[in-house]
Amino acid sequence: MPDMSSGTTQGSHGVGRARRRRIGPLARLDRIPVWPYERKLLWVVGAGYFFAFFDIVTISFAAPVIATQFHVAKSTVTLSVTSSLIGYIIGAFADATIADKWGRRLSLGLSVAVFSLGTVLAAASTNVTELIIFRFIAGLGIGAEIAAVTTYIGELSPAPLRGRYTSWATTAAYAGFAVVPFIARGLVPNFASGWRILFLIGALGGVTILFMRRSLPQSPRWLVTQDRVAEAEDLVAEAEDSARETIDDELPRPEPVPDEAKAERFPFRALLRPPMIGRVSLFVGIWFVYYIGNYGWLTLAPTLFTGKGYSLADSTTYLIVSGLGFLLGAFATTRFADRLERKFAAAVVAVVWAISLVVIGIFVSPTIIIVFGFIASTTIGLLVPMLYTYTAEHFSTNARATGVALTDGLGHIGGALAPLIVLGANAAWGFSGAFVVMAVTGVLAGALILLGIRATGRSLESTATAS
Repeated sequence: MPDMSSGTTQGSHGVGRARRRRIGPLARLDRIPVWPYERKLLWVVGAGYFFAFFDIVTISFAAPVIATQFHVAKSTVTLSVTSSLIGYIIGAFADATIADKWGRRLSLGLSVAVFSLGTVLAAASTNVTELIIFRFIAGLGIGAEIAAVTTYIGELSPAPLRGRYTSWATTAAYAGFAVVPFIARGLVPNFASGWRILFLIGALGGVTILFMRRSLPQSPRWLVTQDRVAEAEDLVAEAEDSARETIDDELPRPEPVPDEAKAERFPFRALLRPPMIGRVSLFVGIWFVYYIGNYGWLTLAPTLFTGKGYSLADSTTYLIVSGLGFLLGAFATTRFADRLERKFAAAVVAVVWAISLVVIGIFVSPTIIIVFGFIASTTIGLLVPMLYTYTAEHFSTNARATGVALTDGLGHIGGALAPLIVLGANAAWGFSGAFVVMAVTGVLAGALILLGIRATGRSLESTATAS
């Protein structure tokens, strides 16, 4: 089979004659069957993602001790969770605008710098007001990085591998989730400044900035929207050469893809036209509902368990075991993310997550917490990589970072409200009521996911125009 790497057209009847698409760099990228870049790209992006997600959950284990040291209620400390999520929303949207206008690589560097700075400042907090402010700054960077990584890896990946390598990046992120309980167990209950050290470890993500410029290529898809097609051609040609060396054979024939929409002066405008505006509404709803329960579990579990009568040390120990599920789930997604239609797989996983929370809430015991907490964490590790990938697949390249940031960012209003909703349910209906409320969010999110398009294995240019 010939390797159609040059700018030829498909002359057959049907799609080729009706649309006369040139076989450009994006079609050539999507036919590559292996990861066509250096592995250090994944290591650099993954390391930054690791420390960002590490930082997200440190407050969960630090909150009870911080409340004691600062002489405030636990609910007051949890306002730092709300402030960080508000920062997340603002940072994600601001940095995504930079990503869509000036490139994915710049936005990644800025996001890591901001969350690392905020985390260092939070570690030096002398009162709860400072903590709330500095966690807001850290949230600016974390929100920005999540949108940037999802967009960047998805655009670099060939279509048949998009779910797998977005999931690889998220596996690194959930490794950050998984190790926090181990480190927190040794630091927070035993040292007065243990929580400060825990925060500082999260700030180590800033070191990855030193490697980004040399290790991360620009997104070929973004270059095409900027009319920098020659640069995109060069990057894809290098990727093709690398792939040929890996498979020791010629590459499959490229299939034409729809033309990319050109860059907009204000990327947000592209999201105000059909079908994008409907997709924005759908994914804001999905993320909003899901994050109420998600952040309830991620940031409030130790508080709920200590309120139920378990010690902080015991609660942390239980979550050490259950937290390994984050890593297992994310890793498992790299195996099947591109084999199953994402929207059906994600919906099923959301319902399983809901069931596990109901069991914990009604039948709570150390064994139940460990076993069903492990299942709950595994489902989060499964669902979030698929949902990040699936969200990005619904937007065109000229506003993809903005679309991901806007939907995920506004969705985080649900996460910001989680302490009020979940702790309110705990006060009104007890421990079981808090977990049932979180479970309901999983069922609702699963139902909304089913309203999305089929996207697995399709080119990003095709999914952006699908009905």
